[in-house]
Amino acid sequence: MVSPVVEAWATYRTTSAQEWTAQRLVRAKGDCRVSVVLPARNEEATVGAIVSTIREHLVDRVPLVDELIVVDSRSTDRTARVARAAGAEVVSQDEMTRSLPRLTGKGDALWAGLAAARGDVVAFVDADLREFRPHFVTGLLGPLLTDPGIDFVKGFYHRPLVGQASIEPDGGGRVTELMARPVLNLFWPELAGFVQPLAGEYAGRRDVLSRVPFVSGYGVETAMLIDLLDMVGLDALAQVDLGERKHRHQDTAALGQMSAQIMLTVWSRLQRRGWANPDVRPAELLTQFRRGGSDALPNLDREIVVNDVSIEERPPLAELRHLVPRRRVAAA
Repeated sequence: MVSPVVEAWATYRTTSAQEWTAQRLVRAKGDCRVSVVLPARNEEATVGAIVSTIREHLVDRVPLVDELIVVDSRSTDRTARVARAAGAEVVSQDEMTRSLPRLTGKGDALWAGLAAARGDVVAFVDADLREFRPHFVTGLLGPLLTDPGIDFVKGFYHRPLVGQASIEPDGGGRVTELMARPVLNLFWPELAGFVQPLAGEYAGRRDVLSRVPFVSGYGVETAMLIDLLDMVGLDALAQVDLGERKHRHQDTAALGQMSAQIMLTVWSRLQRRGWANPDVRPAELLTQFRRGGSDALPNLDREIVVNDVSIEERPPLAELRHLVPRRRVAAA
């Protein structure tokens, strides 16, 4: 049986992006300022089209989005140049955090984007999406601009996995199904109603997002849901159906590293709740095997690959606001 709490929440707090038109939301936003932030690392192939779509449909045609920011997360390609040419304000992750310890990973880029944004509502969108449509933004904004009781909105969607011989309509989201969903159901069953807890598309009220820490690696979405549940409660969280999401998929080894970071993130939250020994520090090195290679071991026909999957956290922005540049500095 589905938990009555989860069933009630999923019914009451789930909507579809089709319910929210840009024109309706412009009328609803009033004096509220809206920022859209894209964390991007080496995404020159896709970031331009996403920025152009948002600017054309939600800035120029309909004045819904007040600020469109791309956070250049140490890209080595033309990401910053392409994003700026498409109409985004580009900020450097390192410039936004220059007075703070250097961290790596998506979570730190998101934190830098929040620090750069001036909107009352901030929406985050991944920069690797293909066939991007404006409803990815309007869907996230709809509940926040029309219901003052909602503080955070998470997107969900179908994620096709394209193989050599076939397409699995919902084959994406392997880390979600094999790691994130089971562990959330185990320790935070109130969050079981979220279709895609690891989705990279979400939005929240700035004052709320500024009070949660950001995990530096791929555990950022997991930590954010858990921390927001503790801070504002389940009823202030919502989700929206965004249809279908197309993006590149990572290989199994990369998914294993993502899963390890999620496990470490969960462990940190269990420790804070007193559910795990606070004096025990879990191992932060992940041993994997790669077939062949010049360093293949005898009898294994594989080489051992060890990756550091440790996580760090930026404290809540509200605690460090005085250390963050007020003016954004464009990436070179």
